[in-house]
Amino acid sequence: MRRLSQALTPIALSLACMAPALGQAQDKVVLRVSHFLPATSNAQVNVIQPWCDTLARESQQRLTCQIYPSMQLGGTPAQLADQVRRGAADVVWTAPGYSTGRFPRSEAVELPFMLPAKGEVGSKIIWEFYERSLQDDFKDYHVLALHSDGGMQLHTANKPVTTLDAFKGVKLRASTRMTARLLDSLGATPVSMPPAQLTEALSKGVVDGALVGWEVLPALKLDEVTRFHSEPAEDQPIFSTTLLSLLMNKKRYESLPDDLREIVDRNSGLALSMSMGANWERSANAAREQVRTQGAQVVEIGEAEYQQMRDAGQVLTDTWIAETGEKKLDGAALAATLKEIAEANGMKY
Repeated sequence: MRRLSQALTPIALSLACMAPALGQAQDKVVLRVSHFLPATSNAQVNVIQPWCDTLARESQQRLTCQIYPSMQLGGTPAQLADQVRRGAADVVWTAPGYSTGRFPRSEAVELPFMLPAKGEVGSKIIWEFYERSLQDDFKDYHVLALHSDGGMQLHTANKPVTTLDAFKGVKLRASTRMTARLLDSLGATPVSMPPAQLTEALSKGVVDGALVGWEVLPALKLDEVTRFHSEPAEDQPIFSTTLLSLLMNKKRYESLPDDLREIVDRNSGLALSMSMGANWERSANAAREQVRTQGAQVVEIGEAEYQQMRDAGQVLTDTWIAETGEKKLDGAALAATLKEIAEANGMKY
């Protein structure tokens, strides 16, 4: 018996040493992923779900997602950033601008006429801007991706808006505080409301239109209640860009086994941001063609009229820079850095 015990001791010790590794290899993690759009939206079908599928495939089903669309975990879109920070969700896809005041430096992305109406290059610009200037805004999160929505266009129900004067008296839905301020500077009446309420509000005349990207039209069925669509020339900076984000709870990320964390790292960052932006660009182009085939008018804003809108929007930029100074932030430097990065990526002002 003593000889048997002595023989088994090395084996037992070996198994004991292997136990943590074996346990780690068998750990299964389910990420609760929340967002504010329907399950049929481009965001879930073509971006969030494929990302989750990649994690599952590369981890051999050890890292999977449970997706909660349309705010199924409760709350409002404005609360998503706080929900993931607190751990009520593990991952959220949201617009930081919905959470007014929480991401003050990031508002530079939404300043008028700063970025191109191209989702992929816009997302590259945004990620580089994040690495240089936005780290403090997101210090409470693990940032998986930051990307562009491809920029916003004017979509209206009963009349086109192609001149500065045409904005007067028009009620337009604004997605964020910065968008609302831009519409106000252009002479329109901004109206804030969740995306899910917009289509009904348009059909009932509560609002006349919206300043949103092409990509959301099919998901919200806005193409059924808008007939006029106005946008600048293709090579011109767009009205405004919605910064979109895929954020993870920091502690949840840090608690992952090393090999699962490496899989997350491999499928996040610049490449994921640009991939998401490219998807938005393809979806925007498809939505534009769809409304054309439905008989809607898609109008390019004339050069002189566009310049008048840019001049009006500059007032907002100047005001924002002054306000950031009151918060001990250098808004002028933020705007200049963003422009510098954009110009390095082909943007012309």
